[in-house]
Amino acid sequence: MAKIGFIGTGIMGKPMALNLLKAGHDLFVSEHHSKAPADLLEAGAVALASPKEVAQEAEFVIVIVPDTPQVESVLFDDDGVAQGLSANKVVIDMSSISPTATKAFAKRIGELGAAYLDAPVSGGEVGAKAATLSIMIGGCEKAFERALPLFQAMGKNITHVGASGDGQTAKVANQIIVALNIQAVGEALLFAARNGADPAKVRAALMGGFASSKILEVHAERMIKGTFDPGFKINLHQKDLNLALQGAKELGINLPNTSNAQQVFSTCVALGGGNWDHSALIKGLEHMANFSIRDED
Repeated sequence: MAKIGFIGTGIMGKPMALNLLKAGHDLFVSEHHSKAPADLLEAGAVALASPKEVAQEAEFVIVIVPDTPQVESVLFDDDGVAQGLSANKVVIDMSSISPTATKAFAKRIGELGAAYLDAPVSGGEVGAKAATLSIMIGGCEKAFERALPLFQAMGKNITHVGASGDGQTAKVANQIIVALNIQAVGEALLFAARNGADPAKVRAALMGGFASSKILEVHAERMIKGTFDPGFKINLHQKDLNLALQGAKELGINLPNTSNAQQVFSTCVALGGGNWDHSALIKGLEHMANFSIRDED
């Protein structure tokens, strides 16, 4: 069993950390930002004061925080992970951040004699709780093989994509696909309901055909019921699409549909919905159409 440092115990991080404890690993969590969740401590996690102390105790250090600046701070501040590293330790960033910044972070960690893996996840809170996340990993093969038992405790579809930054690139691609699928499902339900059809029955009919998808199964039901408590917040999905659009600019390519989905998310944010689940993109479409698919709205 491994000694694992875990930094970031929010909606995704806490159930992932619990699954590592269930697999028998020792877990150290940092309280530099907020107190460790009580259920983690009850399950056996040890709370420490800073990322530096966590890195000193652990063989592997997992980070899952909201965005690139937070990862940089956790890693390289005065009490950051880098200050507690020694040779042969492995830093695993499971956040969704800039591929370009990831390559720079990996280089800095490598200069300290430690290994760095970028390993963002997909599957939302449901996948985090069920340990069925898809995990896409960039970094050296040897470090990936060492960390594989940890990934297996948190996910099912585990892919070593390639070199540093490639995991983050895969995650950005994933978020493009998810956003566009959510928008497609939202537009389809809005079209159906505005034409007088029952959106729930339309969804049931489409589930048996080529249009069937996980988004249609899970997020369309949320759209119909109006249950938008966050599994993955619009603000965070916007951050990921910003990474896609910035990357596209750097590469000299155009992502017109990604740009359009980002604009609809921005409509939701303007309506006060930055913390809504990303399935609430439909509320932006409804606002523009002045029509809701839900009778109670």
